[in-house]
Amino acid sequence: MVDVSGISIGKGFAGLQRRYNFSRGPMAHGSKNHRAPGSIGAGTTPGRIYPGKKMAGRMGGKAVKIRKLAVVRVDNERNLLLIKGAVPGKPGALLDITPATIVGQQ
Repeated sequence: MVDVSGISIGKGFAGLQRRYNFSRGPMAHGSKNHRAPGSIGAGTTPGRIYPGKKMAGRMGGKAVKIRKLAVVRVDNERNLLLIKGAVPGKPGALLDITPATIVGQQ
């Protein structure tokens, strides 16, 4: 078992529906709230938006670690390591592969 870490695929500037799976607004009867976030906070009090509010922004392109992936085979002749499962990043990207830390085992 190994842990694989790398940089995830960047998806650019994304809205709330794509980034956080928000639902859309009504599409009929004069509604102008189709893909907008809706209300984002209270009024006079507190008079600001709390930190960490889910809003539109850059999606992906962050450090990701996938844990406990199985090593299928090691090919020393071709310098390959076959791992079962999905790994972060684009094809050809550099990955950091470390032995998996399994709680309760030594």
